[in-house]
Amino acid sequence: MPAKPFDASQFVATQWNTAADKATFGNAVLNFIESEWKRSLFTKSFYQRLSNCFGHIAHYDIHGFYETWFTTDRDRLKFLKHTLAWPCWGDPTFTYSDVERVIKQQVRARNYLALYELRAAEELRTTEMAVLTRLEAKYRAPANPGADAIEEAAFVTEPTDPQPLIAPFEPVQGSLF
Repeated sequence: MPAKPFDASQFVATQWNTAADKATFGNAVLNFIESEWKRSLFTKSFYQRLSNCFGHIAHYDIHGFYETWFTTDRDRLKFLKHTLAWPCWGDPTFTYSDVERVIKQQVRARNYLALYELRAAEELRTTEMAVLTRLEAKYRAPANPGADAIEEAAFVTEPTDPQPLIAPFEPVQGSLF
């Protein structure tokens, strides 16, 4: 895929930003994803713009935003799903809705969702296998008992008196009437 698929001719300028600013942001989003979410590319200006797109408004700072969406493949998958589900409301002369639409098109075209579904599944499998290994080591008995298990078995003895201590109880049936 081209490194910079967007140019200024695709966008409408807002009162605050030029069409070139919009193209730069769109390319930065795709570059960020292609870089596999490098923290060094998540600059303050990039965060400020991204946090105002796709309905992202409830984060306090750059660190919280990054940790919420980009630290694991599961989080990245959630980000992509959220991005693709966003309806891109607004007039492009006032918002980045036109950029949001073309970013969504590129995310679909580059098949990022399927890629991160696979990565998130593998991440979950790896985590669960590590937990399984740890629990098996803790709770499963060894397949070949060692010397300790044989020594313990030697101390278990059978009762010397096979007779029960209590005489068997013989029920007596009586009339209930």
